[in-house]
Amino acid sequence: MNHFQPVALEHASRLVNHGPTVLVTSADGARRNVMAAAWSMPVEFTPPRIAVVIDKRTYTCELVAASGAFGVCLPGTALADLTYALGSTSGRTLDKFERYGIGASRGPVLGMPLLEAGCAAWLECRLIREPHAEDAYDTCFAEVVAAAADARIFAGGHWSFREDNADLQTIHHLGGGNFVRAGGTLRARQL
Repeated sequence: MNHFQPVALEHASRLVNHGPTVLVTSADGARRNVMAAAWSMPVEFTPPRIAVVIDKRTYTCELVAASGAFGVCLPGTALADLTYALGSTSGRTLDKFERYGIGASRGPVLGMPLLEAGCAAWLECRLIREPHAEDAYDTCFAEVVAAAADARIFAGGHWSFREDNADLQTIHHLGGGNFVRAGGTLRARQL
C-alpha cells in the first residue's frame, strides 16, 4: 500500500523545515525590533556564517540593512506563545520589547539586542552585504561574531535534550501556529 499523497507546493517547504524557529533581533540607533523566523541555517564553518530568511518588506529588514547587523536567539518551549506573537505582529507600529515585556542585553561585539531568558542560545551576526541579491532575495547571509548558549542544554559543542531542560528545548514551526519541540533524542549505532 502506498501511503504517499501529493503535497500542495505552497506547503512543500514545510517538509524540510525542521530547523529551530529563531527570534531575529535588530536595532539602529533608538529603533529596535524582534521577529520570529522559521528559516535559518548554517552555511559555513570557518568563519561561521549563517543564512536567515527575512522578508524584504519587514521592519526588521529595514533595521538590518541600516545597521549591518542582527541577533539570532533560539527560544525554548517556554517561549512558544511569545514566539508566535512576535511572528504575528509588526514592530513598525509598536515596540515589541515593551509590548511583551522582553528583556534584552547588548551583544558583546555589535551591540545587538539579545534575549537570554527562556532562550537556549544566541548568535550576534554581521550582515554580509550581497548587492546583486538584495533586491531579488529575502535571504540574509551573515558572519557570526559572537555566540553563547545555556549550558543546561548546550555544552561541549553538543545539544543535550533531557526531561529536566524541556523548557529550553528548541521549537520548530510547522505552520499555522503549530510547533514541535526538539527532544526524544536518538543515538545512532555504528553499522
